Amino acid sequence: MDPILRDPNISTTPHTVSIREPTDPNGARPYPGQMDVEFLGGAHEIGRSAILVDDRLLLDYGMDSGDPPQFPIREPDPEAVVVSHGHLDHVGSLPSLLSGDARPPVHWTPPTRDLALLLARDTLNLHGGTYDCPFTAAEVARLTQVSEPHGYREPFPVLGGADAGGYDVTFYDAGHVPGSAHVLVDDGETRLLYSGDFNTEDQQLLAGSTARPDADAVIVESTYADTTRPPRADIEAAFVESLRTTLWEGGTVVVPAFAIGRTQEVLAICADHDIDCYADGMGTRVADLLGRERNRDFLRDPDVLRRATANARFVDGRDGQRTRIAAQNTVIVTTSGMLHGGPAMTYVPEIRDHPVNTIAFTGYQVEGTPGRELLDTGRAEIDGQLMPISAQAEHYDFSAHADRDGLRTFLDPYDDAEILVNHGDRCEHFAAALREDGYAAQAPELGSVTTV
Repeated sequence: MDPILRDPNISTTPHTVSIREPTDPNGARPYPGQMDVEFLGGAHEIGRSAILVDDRLLLDYGMDSGDPPQFPIREPDPEAVVVSHGHLDHVGSLPSLLSGDARPPVHWTPPTRDLALLLARDTLNLHGGTYDCPFTAAEVARLTQVSEPHGYREPFPVLGGADAGGYDVTFYDAGHVPGSAHVLVDDGETRLLYSGDFNTEDQQLLAGSTARPDADAVIVESTYADTTRPPRADIEAAFVESLRTTLWEGGTVVVPAFAIGRTQEVLAICADHDIDCYADGMGTRVADLLGRERNRDFLRDPDVLRRATANARFVDGRDGQRTRIAAQNTVIVTTSGMLHGGPAMTYVPEIRDHPVNTIAFTGYQVEGTPGRELLDTGRAEIDGQLMPISAQAEHYDFSAHADRDGLRTFLDPYDDAEILVNHGDRCEHFAAALREDGYAAQAPELGSVTTV
Protein backbone atom coordinates (compact mmCIF):
# COMPACT_ATOMS: atom_id res chain seq x y z
CA MET A 1 0.00 0.00 0.00
CA ASP A 2 1.05 3.55 -0.52
CA PRO A 3 2.59 5.68 2.25
CA ILE A 4 0.06 7.63 4.31
CA LEU A 5 1.16 11.15 5.10
CA ARG A 6 -1.10 14.01 6.08
CA ASP A 7 -0.75 17.68 6.98
CA PRO A 8 -2.96 18.22 10.07
CA ASN A 9 -3.20 21.92 9.27
CA ILE A 10 -5.14 21.35 6.04
CA SER A 11 -8.75 22.34 6.35
CA THR A 12 -11.44 19.85 5.39
CA THR A 13 -14.09 22.54 4.98
CA PRO A 14 -15.43 22.52 1.41
CA HIS A 15 -14.87 25.67 -0.59
CA THR A 16 -14.65 26.55 -4.25
CA VAL A 17 -11.55 27.37 -6.25
CA SER A 18 -12.00 28.18 -9.94
CA ILE A 19 -9.05 28.06 -12.29
CA ARG A 20 -11.20 28.96 -15.26
CA GLU A 21 -13.94 31.45 -14.49
CA PRO A 22 -17.46 30.43 -15.54
CA THR A 23 -18.76 32.57 -18.38
CA ASP A 24 -22.43 32.48 -17.38
CA PRO A 25 -23.20 36.05 -16.17
CA ASN A 26 -25.95 34.69 -13.90
CA GLY A 27 -23.46 32.62 -11.96
CA ALA A 28 -24.98 29.28 -12.97
CA ARG A 29 -23.01 26.12 -13.58
CA PRO A 30 -20.36 26.54 -16.31
CA TYR A 31 -21.46 26.01 -19.88
CA PRO A 32 -21.14 22.47 -21.33
CA GLY A 33 -17.53 21.57 -22.02
CA GLN A 34 -16.33 22.77 -18.65
CA MET A 35 -15.92 20.26 -15.85
CA ASP A 36 -16.30 20.75 -12.11
CA VAL A 37 -13.72 18.68 -10.25
CA GLU A 38 -14.27 18.15 -6.51
CA PHE A 39 -11.54 16.66 -4.33
CA LEU A 40 -13.14 14.43 -1.69
CA GLY A 41 -9.81 12.88 -0.74
CA GLY A 42 -6.19 12.71 -1.87
CA ALA A 43 -5.64 16.49 -1.94
CA HIS A 44 -2.54 17.51 0.04
CA GLU A 45 -2.42 13.94 1.35
CA ILE A 46 -1.76 10.34 0.38
CA GLY A 47 -4.70 8.07 1.07
CA ARG A 48 -8.50 7.99 0.53
CA SER A 49 -8.28 9.20 -3.10
CA ALA A 50 -11.69 10.32 -4.40
CA ILE A 51 -12.42 12.82 -7.16
CA LEU A 52 -15.93 13.76 -8.27
CA VAL A 53 -16.49 15.18 -11.76
CA ASP A 54 -19.60 17.29 -12.36
CA ASP A 55 -21.21 15.72 -9.29
CA ARG A 56 -21.87 12.68 -11.52
CA LEU A 57 -18.70 10.72 -12.26
CA LEU A 58 -16.51 9.48 -9.40
CA LEU A 59 -12.83 8.70 -9.98
CA ASP A 60 -11.63 6.29 -7.25
CA TYR A 61 -13.02 5.94 -3.74
CA GLY A 62 -10.31 4.86 -1.33
CA MET A 63 -9.52 4.84 2.35
CA ASP A 64 -6.59 5.76 4.56
CA SER A 65 -5.82 2.66 6.61
CA GLY A 66 -4.22 4.53 9.50
CA ASP A 67 -5.31 4.19 13.12
CA PRO A 68 -8.06 5.22 13.07
CA PRO A 69 -8.80 4.82 9.35
CA GLN A 70 -10.08 7.79 7.39
CA PHE A 71 -12.51 7.86 4.49
CA PRO A 72 -13.40 10.50 1.85
CA ILE A 73 -14.77 13.64 3.49
CA ARG A 74 -18.30 12.98 2.28
CA GLU A 75 -20.15 10.13 0.62
CA PRO A 76 -21.30 11.17 -2.87
CA ASP A 77 -24.10 9.68 -4.93
CA PRO A 78 -22.39 9.21 -8.31
CA GLU A 79 -24.11 8.01 -11.44
CA ALA A 80 -20.97 6.07 -12.41
CA VAL A 81 -17.56 5.19 -10.98
CA VAL A 82 -14.21 4.78 -12.74
CA VAL A 83 -11.34 3.17 -10.82
CA SER A 84 -7.67 3.74 -11.64
CA HIS A 85 -6.11 0.75 -9.83
CA GLY A 86 -6.47 -1.78 -7.05
CA HIS A 87 -4.70 -0.28 -4.04
CA LEU A 88 -6.53 0.27 -0.77
CA ASP A 89 -6.11 4.05 -0.86
CA HIS A 90 -7.96 4.10 -4.20
CA VAL A 91 -10.60 1.36 -3.77
CA GLY A 92 -10.91 0.76 -0.03
CA SER A 93 -14.28 2.52 0.42
CA LEU A 94 -15.78 1.46 -2.89
CA PRO A 95 -18.41 -1.07 -1.71
CA SER A 96 -20.04 1.55 0.54
CA LEU A 97 -21.28 3.33 -2.60
CA LEU A 98 -23.63 0.40 -3.18
CA SER A 99 -25.71 0.74 -0.03
CA GLY A 100 -29.49 1.15 -0.24
CA ASP A 101 -30.78 1.34 -3.80
CA ALA A 102 -27.61 2.85 -5.29
CA ARG A 103 -26.14 0.77 -8.12
CA PRO A 104 -23.71 2.96 -10.12
CA PRO A 105 -21.74 0.99 -12.72
CA VAL A 106 -18.07 0.55 -11.81
CA HIS A 107 -15.57 0.72 -14.68
CA TRP A 108 -12.07 -0.74 -14.25
CA THR A 109 -9.57 -3.16 -15.78
CA PRO A 110 -9.91 -6.90 -14.98
CA PRO A 111 -6.90 -6.97 -12.61
CA THR A 112 -8.20 -3.91 -10.75
CA ARG A 113 -11.56 -5.62 -10.32
CA ASP A 114 -9.94 -8.75 -8.90
CA LEU A 115 -7.65 -6.83 -6.56
CA ALA A 116 -10.42 -4.54 -5.31
CA LEU A 117 -12.63 -7.51 -4.45
CA LEU A 118 -9.73 -9.26 -2.68
CA LEU A 119 -9.04 -6.16 -0.58
CA ALA A 120 -12.73 -5.68 0.23
CA ARG A 121 -13.12 -9.27 1.41
CA ASP A 122 -9.94 -9.01 3.45
CA THR A 123 -11.21 -5.82 5.11
CA LEU A 124 -14.46 -7.62 5.93
CA ASN A 125 -12.58 -10.55 7.45
CA LEU A 126 -10.42 -8.30 9.59
CA HIS A 127 -12.79 -5.49 10.52
CA GLY A 128 -16.34 -6.38 9.48
CA GLY A 129 -18.94 -4.77 11.70
CA THR A 130 -16.56 -2.10 13.07
CA TYR A 131 -15.79 1.50 12.15
CA ASP A 132 -12.72 0.26 10.30
CA CYS A 133 -14.98 -1.38 7.68
CA PRO A 134 -17.56 1.02 6.16
CA PHE A 135 -19.46 -1.65 4.21
CA THR A 136 -21.13 -5.04 4.48
CA ALA A 137 -20.71 -8.39 2.74
CA ALA A 138 -23.85 -7.69 0.73
CA GLU A 139 -22.36 -4.49 -0.65
CA VAL A 140 -19.15 -6.30 -1.62
CA ALA A 141 -21.24 -8.89 -3.47
CA ARG A 142 -22.98 -6.10 -5.38
CA LEU A 143 -19.64 -4.98 -6.81
CA THR A 144 -19.64 -8.05 -9.03
CA GLN A 145 -23.12 -7.10 -10.30
CA VAL A 146 -22.18 -3.56 -11.36
CA SER A 147 -18.68 -4.38 -12.62
CA GLU A 148 -17.80 -3.32 -16.19
CA PRO A 149 -14.21 -4.29 -17.09
CA HIS A 150 -12.27 -2.68 -19.96
CA GLY A 151 -8.84 -2.98 -21.56
CA TYR A 152 -6.25 -0.33 -22.33
CA ARG A 153 -6.78 2.09 -25.24
CA GLU A 154 -10.35 0.89 -25.75
CA PRO A 155 -12.64 3.96 -25.43
CA PHE A 156 -15.96 3.22 -23.75
CA PRO A 157 -19.05 5.35 -23.12
CA VAL A 158 -20.05 6.31 -19.59
CA LEU A 159 -23.51 7.73 -18.90
CA GLY A 160 -24.35 7.42 -22.58
CA GLY A 161 -21.08 8.82 -23.91
CA ALA A 162 -20.06 12.35 -24.83
CA ASP A 163 -22.63 12.59 -27.65
CA ALA A 164 -25.44 11.92 -25.16
CA GLY A 165 -24.32 14.32 -22.44
CA GLY A 166 -22.04 11.82 -20.69
CA TYR A 167 -18.40 10.96 -21.17
CA ASP A 168 -16.09 8.91 -23.34
CA VAL A 169 -13.45 7.28 -21.12
CA THR A 170 -10.20 5.57 -22.08
CA PHE A 171 -7.72 3.65 -19.93
CA TYR A 172 -3.96 3.85 -20.60
CA ASP A 173 -1.30 1.68 -18.98
CA ALA A 174 0.07 3.56 -15.94
CA GLY A 175 2.92 1.13 -15.18
CA HIS A 176 2.21 1.19 -11.41
CA VAL A 177 0.73 -2.22 -10.58
CA PRO A 178 -0.92 -4.72 -12.95
CA GLY A 179 -4.13 -3.21 -14.31
CA SER A 180 -3.31 0.33 -13.18
CA ALA A 181 -4.55 3.03 -15.52
CA HIS A 182 -4.35 6.67 -16.45
CA VAL A 183 -8.00 7.69 -16.95
CA LEU A 184 -8.93 10.05 -19.81
CA VAL A 185 -12.39 11.59 -19.41
CA ASP A 186 -13.77 13.37 -22.49
CA ASP A 187 -17.12 15.18 -22.46
CA GLY A 188 -16.82 16.15 -26.13
CA GLU A 189 -15.18 19.51 -25.48
CA THR A 190 -12.92 19.14 -22.43
CA ARG A 191 -10.45 16.28 -22.01
CA LEU A 192 -9.46 15.60 -18.39
CA LEU A 193 -6.58 13.19 -17.73
CA TYR A 194 -6.40 11.63 -14.26
CA SER A 195 -2.94 10.14 -13.89
CA GLY A 196 -3.79 7.84 -10.99
CA ASP A 197 -0.58 6.39 -9.55
CA PHE A 198 2.02 5.75 -12.22
CA ASN A 199 5.61 4.83 -12.95
CA THR A 200 7.74 5.72 -15.95
CA GLU A 201 10.49 3.19 -15.23
CA ASP A 202 10.39 -0.48 -16.22
CA GLN A 203 9.80 -3.05 -13.48
CA GLN A 204 9.99 -6.83 -13.59
CA LEU A 205 6.26 -7.23 -14.21
CA LEU A 206 5.41 -3.97 -15.95
CA ALA A 207 6.83 -1.59 -18.50
CA GLY A 208 7.03 2.06 -17.53
CA SER A 209 4.13 4.18 -18.69
CA THR A 210 4.64 5.93 -22.03
CA ALA A 211 1.03 7.02 -22.64
CA ARG A 212 0.56 10.76 -23.12
CA PRO A 213 -2.95 11.29 -24.53
CA ASP A 214 -4.00 14.82 -25.49
CA ALA A 215 -5.64 16.60 -22.57
CA ASP A 216 -6.83 20.07 -21.61
CA ALA A 217 -6.38 19.42 -17.89
CA VAL A 218 -4.28 16.89 -15.96
CA ILE A 219 -4.73 15.68 -12.39
CA VAL A 220 -1.26 14.40 -11.50
CA GLU A 221 0.02 12.52 -8.47
CA SER A 222 3.04 13.95 -6.63
CA THR A 223 3.97 11.23 -4.14
CA TYR A 224 7.71 11.34 -4.90
CA ALA A 225 7.96 14.82 -6.39
CA ASP A 226 10.87 15.60 -4.03
CA THR A 227 12.79 12.38 -4.70
CA THR A 228 15.25 11.27 -7.35
CA ARG A 229 16.00 7.55 -7.26
CA PRO A 230 18.99 5.65 -8.65
CA PRO A 231 18.25 3.55 -11.76
CA ARG A 232 16.07 0.53 -11.00
CA ALA A 233 18.83 -1.82 -12.18
CA ASP A 234 21.22 -0.43 -9.56
CA ILE A 235 18.66 -0.88 -6.76
CA GLU A 236 18.01 -4.47 -7.84
CA ALA A 237 21.75 -5.21 -7.99
CA ALA A 238 22.31 -3.93 -4.44
CA PHE A 239 19.32 -5.89 -3.17
CA VAL A 240 20.47 -9.13 -4.79
CA GLU A 241 24.01 -8.67 -3.45
CA SER A 242 22.64 -8.28 0.09
CA LEU A 243 20.51 -11.42 -0.22
CA ARG A 244 23.41 -13.47 -1.55
CA THR A 245 25.81 -12.19 1.10
CA THR A 246 23.43 -13.07 3.92
CA LEU A 247 22.78 -16.53 2.48
CA TRP A 248 26.51 -17.17 1.94
CA GLU A 249 27.15 -16.27 5.59
CA GLY A 250 24.49 -18.75 6.70
CA GLY A 251 21.80 -16.25 7.62
CA THR A 252 18.10 -15.80 6.96
CA VAL A 253 16.58 -12.90 5.04
CA VAL A 254 13.07 -11.62 5.77
CA VAL A 255 11.75 -9.31 3.05
CA PRO A 256 8.66 -7.41 4.25
CA ALA A 257 6.72 -6.54 1.10
CA PHE A 258 3.39 -5.01 0.16
CA ALA A 259 0.99 -7.68 -1.07
CA ILE A 260 -0.06 -6.03 -4.34
CA GLY A 261 2.73 -5.56 -6.83
CA ARG A 262 5.76 -5.53 -4.52
CA THR A 263 5.65 -9.17 -3.38
CA GLN A 264 5.41 -10.36 -6.97
CA GLU A 265 8.24 -8.01 -8.04
CA VAL A 266 10.54 -9.38 -5.34
CA LEU A 267 9.68 -12.97 -6.26
CA ALA A 268 10.51 -12.15 -9.89
CA ILE A 269 13.88 -10.68 -8.87
CA CYS A 270 14.68 -13.81 -6.87
CA ALA A 271 13.75 -16.02 -9.82
CA ASP A 272 15.78 -13.87 -12.22
CA HIS A 273 18.88 -14.39 -10.06
CA ASP A 274 18.30 -18.05 -9.13
CA ILE A 275 17.67 -17.29 -5.46
CA ASP A 276 15.40 -19.80 -3.76
CA CYS A 277 12.73 -18.22 -1.57
CA TYR A 278 9.51 -18.65 0.35
CA ALA A 279 6.40 -16.51 -0.16
CA ASP A 280 3.85 -15.89 2.59
CA GLY A 281 0.80 -13.71 3.22
CA MET A 282 -1.75 -12.03 0.97
CA GLY A 283 0.86 -11.58 -1.76
CA THR A 284 0.52 -15.27 -2.61
CA ARG A 285 -3.19 -14.80 -3.33
CA VAL A 286 -2.40 -11.75 -5.44
CA ALA A 287 0.14 -13.73 -7.45
CA ASP A 288 -2.54 -16.33 -8.17
CA LEU A 289 -5.03 -13.66 -9.31
CA LEU A 290 -2.54 -11.92 -11.58
CA GLY A 291 -1.55 -15.22 -13.19
CA ARG A 292 -5.08 -15.98 -14.35
CA GLU A 293 -5.86 -15.88 -18.05
CA ARG A 294 -7.97 -12.70 -17.92
CA ASN A 295 -5.12 -10.74 -16.31
CA ARG A 296 -2.07 -11.94 -18.20
CA ASP A 297 -2.37 -9.35 -20.97
CA PHE A 298 -1.84 -6.65 -18.32
CA LEU A 299 1.67 -7.90 -17.56
CA ARG A 300 4.84 -6.95 -19.41
CA ASP A 301 5.62 -10.66 -19.86
CA PRO A 302 3.37 -13.29 -18.26
CA ASP A 303 6.27 -15.73 -18.22
CA VAL A 304 8.07 -13.51 -15.70
CA LEU A 305 5.29 -14.04 -13.17
CA ARG A 306 5.08 -17.74 -14.03
CA ARG A 307 8.80 -18.21 -13.35
CA ALA A 308 8.54 -16.15 -10.17
CA THR A 309 5.78 -18.29 -8.70
CA ALA A 310 7.43 -21.52 -9.84
CA ASN A 311 10.67 -20.52 -8.11
CA ALA A 312 8.99 -19.68 -4.77
CA ARG A 313 7.62 -22.08 -2.18
CA PHE A 314 4.27 -20.81 -0.93
CA VAL A 315 3.57 -20.98 2.80
CA ASP A 316 0.20 -21.75 4.38
CA GLY A 317 1.33 -21.23 7.97
CA ARG A 318 0.03 -24.48 9.44
CA ASP A 319 1.57 -26.55 12.26
CA GLY A 320 4.48 -24.28 13.13
CA GLN A 321 5.61 -24.08 9.53
CA ARG A 322 6.74 -20.46 9.81
CA THR A 323 8.95 -21.09 12.83
CA ARG A 324 10.70 -23.93 11.03
CA ILE A 325 11.19 -21.84 7.87
CA ALA A 326 12.64 -18.94 9.89
CA ALA A 327 15.41 -21.26 11.12
CA GLN A 328 16.51 -22.05 7.56
CA ASN A 329 19.23 -20.43 5.49
CA THR A 330 16.77 -18.88 3.06
CA VAL A 331 14.84 -15.80 1.84
CA ILE A 332 11.28 -15.21 3.06
CA VAL A 333 9.09 -12.67 1.22
CA THR A 334 6.11 -11.82 3.38
CA THR A 335 3.49 -9.27 4.35
CA SER A 336 3.19 -6.80 5.86
CA GLY A 337 5.46 -4.28 4.19
CA MET A 338 5.71 -2.02 7.27
CA LEU A 339 5.64 -4.72 9.98
CA HIS A 340 2.22 -3.78 11.33
CA GLY A 341 0.66 -7.22 10.88
CA GLY A 342 0.71 -10.38 8.82
CA PRO A 343 3.14 -13.32 8.88
CA ALA A 344 6.07 -10.92 9.40
CA MET A 345 4.96 -10.83 13.03
CA THR A 346 6.18 -14.43 13.32
CA TYR A 347 9.32 -14.26 11.19
CA VAL A 348 10.93 -11.09 12.58
CA PRO A 349 10.96 -12.21 16.25
CA GLU A 350 12.41 -15.55 15.17
CA ILE A 351 15.43 -14.02 13.36
CA ARG A 352 15.94 -10.81 15.33
CA ASP A 353 18.74 -11.96 17.68
CA HIS A 354 21.40 -12.81 15.08
CA PRO A 355 23.42 -10.07 13.30
CA VAL A 356 24.07 -12.40 10.37
CA ASN A 357 20.34 -12.24 9.50
CA THR A 358 18.81 -9.45 7.41
CA ILE A 359 15.47 -7.65 7.29
CA ALA A 360 15.31 -6.05 3.83
CA PHE A 361 12.51 -3.51 3.44
CA THR A 362 11.37 -2.91 -0.13
CA GLY A 363 8.96 0.00 0.29
CA TYR A 364 8.47 3.32 2.02
CA GLN A 365 8.11 3.09 5.80
CA VAL A 366 5.57 5.55 7.13
CA GLU A 367 6.55 7.44 10.26
CA GLY A 368 5.11 5.73 13.34
CA THR A 369 5.07 2.22 11.85
CA PRO A 370 7.21 -0.60 13.30
CA GLY A 371 9.19 -0.75 10.08
CA ARG A 372 10.16 2.91 10.30
CA GLU A 373 10.98 2.53 13.99
CA LEU A 374 13.26 -0.39 13.23
CA LEU A 375 15.17 1.50 10.56
CA ASP A 376 15.52 4.58 12.80
CA THR A 377 16.25 2.99 16.18
CA GLY A 378 17.16 -0.69 15.78
CA ARG A 379 14.09 -1.84 17.67
CA ALA A 380 10.42 -2.28 16.85
CA GLU A 381 7.12 -2.98 18.55
CA ILE A 382 5.94 -6.40 17.40
CA ASP A 383 2.58 -7.66 18.66
CA GLY A 384 2.62 -5.14 21.48
CA GLN A 385 6.16 -5.92 22.65
CA LEU A 386 9.11 -3.59 22.05
CA MET A 387 11.93 -5.75 20.74
CA PRO A 388 15.61 -4.87 20.19
CA ILE A 389 16.67 -6.29 16.85
CA SER A 390 20.26 -7.33 16.15
CA ALA A 391 19.56 -8.48 12.58
CA GLN A 392 20.67 -6.05 9.90
CA ALA A 393 17.85 -3.70 8.80
CA GLU A 394 18.14 -2.40 5.25
CA HIS A 395 15.93 -0.42 2.89
CA TYR A 396 15.67 -0.65 -0.91
CA ASP A 397 13.46 1.84 -2.74
CA PHE A 398 11.44 -0.32 -5.12
CA SER A 399 8.63 2.24 -5.26
CA ALA A 400 6.24 1.90 -8.19
CA HIS A 401 5.61 5.66 -8.23
CA ALA A 402 7.36 8.03 -10.62
CA ASP A 403 10.07 10.11 -8.96
CA ARG A 404 10.73 13.78 -9.70
CA ASP A 405 12.31 13.06 -13.09
CA GLY A 406 9.52 10.67 -14.02
CA LEU A 407 6.83 13.18 -13.09
CA ARG A 408 8.51 15.89 -15.17
CA THR A 409 8.87 13.52 -18.12
CA PHE A 410 5.19 12.65 -17.87
CA LEU A 411 4.18 16.32 -17.79
CA ASP A 412 6.43 17.45 -20.67
CA PRO A 413 3.64 17.26 -23.30
CA TYR A 414 1.19 19.16 -21.08
CA ASP A 415 2.89 22.56 -20.83
CA ASP A 416 -0.26 24.22 -22.22
CA ALA A 417 -2.72 22.24 -20.07
CA GLU A 418 -4.10 23.06 -16.64
CA ILE A 419 -2.27 20.95 -14.04
CA LEU A 420 -3.95 19.93 -10.78
CA VAL A 421 -1.48 18.39 -8.32
CA ASN A 422 -2.74 15.85 -5.77
CA HIS A 423 -1.73 12.61 -3.96
CA GLY A 424 1.26 13.96 -2.07
CA ASP A 425 2.22 15.52 1.23
CA ARG A 426 3.80 18.56 -0.47
CA CYS A 427 1.41 19.19 -3.34
CA GLU A 428 1.70 22.99 -3.24
CA HIS A 429 5.49 22.78 -3.25
CA PHE A 430 5.43 20.75 -6.48
CA ALA A 431 2.75 23.00 -8.02
CA ALA A 432 4.88 26.06 -7.25
CA ALA A 433 7.90 24.46 -8.91
CA LEU A 434 5.79 23.74 -11.99
CA ARG A 435 4.54 27.33 -12.08
CA GLU A 436 8.13 28.56 -12.02
CA ASP A 437 8.66 26.53 -15.19
CA GLY A 438 5.65 28.06 -16.93
CA TYR A 439 2.92 25.51 -16.18
CA ALA A 440 -0.58 26.59 -15.16
CA ALA A 441 -0.39 24.47 -12.02
CA GLN A 442 -2.49 24.47 -8.86
CA ALA A 443 -2.73 22.23 -5.79
CA PRO A 444 -6.47 22.10 -4.95
CA GLU A 445 -7.26 21.69 -1.28
CA LEU A 446 -9.35 18.99 0.30
CA GLY A 447 -13.02 19.75 -0.29
CA SER A 448 -12.36 22.27 -3.06
CA VAL A 449 -14.19 22.39 -6.39
CA THR A 450 -12.09 23.38 -9.39
CA THR A 451 -13.55 24.22 -12.80
CA VAL A 452 -11.45 23.15 -15.80
